[in-house]
Amino acid sequence: MSKRYDSIGIKQVIRYEWMEKTASMLLAGMDEKSIRSEFNEYLMHYRCGGSEDQRSKNTCKFVVANLMKTWVSPEPELLGLRDSALEQLRKYPSESLAIHWAMICAAYPFWYNVSLQVGRLLNLQDQITLHQITNRLKEQYGDRQTISRYARYVIRSLVEWGILKDSECKGCYVKANQLNVHDDEIVVLLVESVLYAIPENKGCFKMITSSPALFPFQLSMISVDYISNKSNRINVITYGLDEIFLQLK
Repeated sequence: MSKRYDSIGIKQVIRYEWMEKTASMLLAGMDEKSIRSEFNEYLMHYRCGGSEDQRSKNTCKFVVANLMKTWVSPEPELLGLRDSALEQLRKYPSESLAIHWAMICAAYPFWYNVSLQVGRLLNLQDQITLHQITNRLKEQYGDRQTISRYARYVIRSLVEWGILKDSECKGCYVKANQLNVHDDEIVVLLVESVLYAIPENKGCFKMITSSPALFPFQLSMISVDYISNKSNRINVITYGLDEIFLQLK
């Protein structure tokens, strides 16, 4: 089993514009070394609030590592998903947020698991806190001192992406408006990313397509036949009359 399921990985806020920039450089044909070099320079002189913000070397290192592992040099089993995601970016640039979401969830299951707990809590209440999210994550990752800090990086990233909003109560968050995913191919990409984000790499069709981790999106209904036709990396397994499972090949 890949080590990414046990690791946290997200050690800084990941801005949406950085994901866009990374994918754009990759689509432009730049190689890994050139992308890394350009991003190191870009982040060291990143303008924040209109003033020049000299970011620490460690901060840049963490951010660049996250961006590279998500898009440029993902783990070998994610290369097929990455290539499909790049193709979708070319075809459906207006769906880019969902595509970036799919890639970072697959590359960093911690992002997926934070989103999963956020989605579950938002199904129960209108407003959530970092403390509530952290308590649930500790059940999975253990009572590490770093869990709260790294969960906060993901939460602040979700705010920066426009997925969550700060509420009037400090330290509390509410859901922003859901994004409609208009193309079924993007729905398949999101479904596949969920399979890559869970250690079993399989799950019930209904549970996968309605995962609370996909709370930012309003997805169209798709059939298992459509999934099977659109992705050569997913097996559809039927048990009995109505139990349908999806599993990575």
